[in-house]
Amino acid sequence: MNLNAEFLSKMFLIVQRRMMDKQGAQPIRIVSYRNPLNHLLMVIMLMSISIMNPVIAQESKSRVVEDGGTGKFAAIMESDPTLPTHTVFRPQDLGLFGESEKLPIIAWGNGACANSPWEHVNFLSEVASHGFLVVAIGPMPAEGERTNEKSLSSQLIDAIDWAIAANEDENSPFFRKLDTSKVSVSGMSCGGLQTLESAPDPRVTTVVVCNSGILGNPGQGMPGMPGLKKDHLEKLHSPTLYLLGGESDIAYNNGMDDFERINHVPVYVANMDVGHGGTYAQEHGGEFARVATAWYLWQLKGDQEAGKLFMGDPSGLAASPEWTVQKKMMP
Repeated sequence: MNLNAEFLSKMFLIVQRRMMDKQGAQPIRIVSYRNPLNHLLMVIMLMSISIMNPVIAQESKSRVVEDGGTGKFAAIMESDPTLPTHTVFRPQDLGLFGESEKLPIIAWGNGACANSPWEHVNFLSEVASHGFLVVAIGPMPAEGERTNEKSLSSQLIDAIDWAIAANEDENSPFFRKLDTSKVSVSGMSCGGLQTLESAPDPRVTTVVVCNSGILGNPGQGMPGMPGLKKDHLEKLHSPTLYLLGGESDIAYNNGMDDFERINHVPVYVANMDVGHGGTYAQEHGGEFARVATAWYLWQLKGDQEAGKLFMGDPSGLAASPEWTVQKKMMP
């Protein structure tokens, strides 16, 4: 198996972290993957872990969500055997991407800190169909499958690490097809808090927080929620979008308070009166997918037409009777 050494190294670290999270194991230290002996040792250990954990050794599997989305690149949802801890949403035909057009990277965190994107598959497939690689926390769910297993914010960083490594590995289907200079962390509810916790990563170029916001009293959240304090917002360094479900959204006050406190980066908040559940399960992800996709097209692909939804005074989205919007530091 002729795999790139740096790619193997990053995959080893991801697998090791997940094994530690689940089993409380101690990390195995490898001084340098560039040393041939250490490289060989790493390969052996990865193979051993795959044997002990059959899910890691599984073959790639995929399926189409709805009709693959409304974008010009019909999307699929798949389990990649090199990252079985996550679910990938991407255009079916990767041959359309390369030097002339690349796929920006979106790492997604799920509601309830769930270790599965089952609640968001329509939304994420729709986004991917517009020419994005979406890497969601949690193994690919079977049809109708739901899980209560919890996830960690670090899995968003794992998703970014994996995508960047895959782009550099000549044996990966994503080799030189990804735009690693355009990266978003995004998520809903508890996944929105995971997003905010991960947002300071210097590789992140835009942030999307859905139905979420930092609690005034961090200890009052559900178990497993990142215990962020409001001063964490000062660590944001890229344009940020909040999508909220109006005053009936349990996260409305937290999200709006975040918006009021953010004064150092461009920030846009849009409210639609649908409550905490958003429109993710609607056909093609509903209005939340439409607005989020426009933001990604603008921020990650430089699409100025899509950006008109957020630019101007009033911005394009303000004309919609379904949305109430505010913004700061934006054109």
